[in-house]
Amino acid sequence: MENCIFDVESINPEIVPGMDKETIKAQHRLLFSSDYTWIPLSRGYTDKVLYINVGTQEIREKDVAPVMKEKFIGGKGYGLRLLWDGTKPSTKWNDPENEIVISSGPIGGITQYSGTGKSLVVTISPQTCSVMDSNVGGFFGPFLKFAGFDAIELQGKSEKDVVVYIDGINHRIEMYEALDGNFDSHALIEDLTELFADNEDEKKNIGIVSTGSAAEHSLIGMLNFSFYDPKKKQLRMKQAGRGGIGTVFRDKKIKALVCKIPGVKGNLNNVVDLEAIMERGKRFNKEMRELDDKQCQMRQTGTAHLMEIMNDHDLLPVNNYKYGSHPEAFKIDSSVWKSYFTQNVPDGCWIGCNMSCSKRVEDFALKTGPYKGQKVLVDGPEYENAAGLGSNCGIFDPEYIIEANFYCDTYGICTITWSTLTAFIMECYENGILNKERTGGLELKFGNAGAALELMHQLARGEGFGKTAGLGVRRMKEMFIANGWGDAGFLNDIGMENKGLEYSQYVSKESLAQQGGFAMTNKGPQHDEAWLIFMDMVNNQIPTFEDKAEALHYFPMFRTWFGLVGLCKLPWNDVEPENNAETDEPAKVPEHVDNYVTIYKAVTGREFDKYRLIQDSERVYNFQRIFNLRLGFGTRVHDRQPFRAAGPVTLEEYESRAERYDKQLREKTGIDTAAMTSEEKLKMLRKYREEQYEALIDAVYKRRGWNNNGVPKIESLRKIGMDLPEVIDVVKNYQ
Repeated sequence: MENCIFDVESINPEIVPGMDKETIKAQHRLLFSSDYTWIPLSRGYTDKVLYINVGTQEIREKDVAPVMKEKFIGGKGYGLRLLWDGTKPSTKWNDPENEIVISSGPIGGITQYSGTGKSLVVTISPQTCSVMDSNVGGFFGPFLKFAGFDAIELQGKSEKDVVVYIDGINHRIEMYEALDGNFDSHALIEDLTELFADNEDEKKNIGIVSTGSAAEHSLIGMLNFSFYDPKKKQLRMKQAGRGGIGTVFRDKKIKALVCKIPGVKGNLNNVVDLEAIMERGKRFNKEMRELDDKQCQMRQTGTAHLMEIMNDHDLLPVNNYKYGSHPEAFKIDSSVWKSYFTQNVPDGCWIGCNMSCSKRVEDFALKTGPYKGQKVLVDGPEYENAAGLGSNCGIFDPEYIIEANFYCDTYGICTITWSTLTAFIMECYENGILNKERTGGLELKFGNAGAALELMHQLARGEGFGKTAGLGVRRMKEMFIANGWGDAGFLNDIGMENKGLEYSQYVSKESLAQQGGFAMTNKGPQHDEAWLIFMDMVNNQIPTFEDKAEALHYFPMFRTWFGLVGLCKLPWNDVEPENNAETDEPAKVPEHVDNYVTIYKAVTGREFDKYRLIQDSERVYNFQRIFNLRLGFGTRVHDRQPFRAAGPVTLEEYESRAERYDKQLREKTGIDTAAMTSEEKLKMLRKYREEQYEALIDAVYKRRGWNNNGVPKIESLRKIGMDLPEVIDVVKNYQ
């Protein structure tokens, strides 16, 4: 590998993670302790919620009402219901009554099928001011279930930094004042594991939720969920990244959540039919062994296998989504990541997962920042990080990407958000909207890795232009416009955010369905609701508005279900049965859908099929839409997209694909482009694509049972069983 092109000095003193147990213990003072009644799981549930108010130090065990279990299922559903009940329409993200709710789901925590360790985190977001959900792997969610609770509900604001400890062995909740010590996650999880593990073997029985120093100074903080690698005896992390949940965590003065259990073995979920689950698990594991190397190579490169695929199909974000490919992309393609990643070891973020996609770089020597010179373990990069930190910022240096990935994680910064906002800043700099005077001396041009890293270190220190970056794209746009630094139209066109959330790392210009899959989401443009680019743009499987609307109904509902029950989406379609292409609906991977139906029935004993799966999700999806309405969001105006998500903003962009765009204008609009200037063609293309997007919105709203303003119709809510009186009261205001 070539030498890194970045080398900036940090003014931070050297920080050494990892202290002896007595030193760590001295930094934590017990504030209170409360015993609880342990409830063993039955059919995937305890039917208990742990409520903790970190301000009043109130702890309660709450029963899950049958109607909540029936209509909201678990995971995101439980989070939304509890958050609704705990807040008011006027609640802001930094009010004490805002909550963070973490819940897995009935399937979460089984070990006989891959991808069953997910949790969902729900809060009112500092970025969008509406409801945010973020899925995450790691140990905490399943461990919380085994400790006796289907969900934890955190409310209030502490005056002092606290650590909440859930002792699932002695069935006790403790809260400690954190007097001193590390805040950055890679160091903090080491310290807390050392504190609460009585011996080396117990480290595998501890799950920790934390964030980092940047979450303190920004709106874009994320949460890290730890997991233990028993082969390497290393602590690692997965991220609940989107929407600033880590910022809410730190606003409440929570330093960490810790859960400890006796261990994981056998059938802790006490399922109805363990043999059925084991049979489907063996079937999927066989597919992984035989097909993964020929398909996505998840065990070798994880999601980073997408790099060259996206580049080849003009979908890789380059220079703030201006372009979809780059001649230097080979420098950060999957073969490069494979050479960095540790190979031939189990790499799952939950026990029993054979997808092994949680790749890591070991003994990476940091070149900048407070940990400069130290060798660290870096989780990733995943595709989103490699594409976002790399090509979207015009940086094609793998070691920069690894370093930035590490610091995003330990500082508690969402990598997707950081990537997109940095690319936005760089385009602003190159267009004279920003300059060295405005950035405090940072030359934030595309490709300047050193300046990009220093910007991140500034945010972690709460200094300089780094704090401005930590506001996110929407608030930076507003600030730059208010200061008279740039044209409002241009800034709104290139600022890749919707609802206040930054776009994830796919170029959607040539896929109308994916434009809807980003901008019509409940929380903002995150691909976990719908990833339709290949169906739409590459395979042309959904050519009409009705086809696209059906896809934008089914796939968001199907993907919502993963977040209700505790499942990871990757095992669904990142390896497929060998005959999948021959099925009637290959995009749905029917055999895997049947696996999930079988497993859900085997866990819960509930009557279930693939149609009820969608119906369960529709209830929760519509509830989240109405929750946003309750907070003043969730109508058609909030589903608008920045034009760069739909097409070329600048002449430079148009002319980079002039042949393609000229052909589209001729064939789709009947316009003779021969005598037109590029400026005229750009204007006509924009008009056409904006009209197409509005027509798509109409079709999607109709399919989802919403009115033309994006509000669920009362008759639609009755049909799906989400006609709760408090829900109808909100909707009536918009009919």
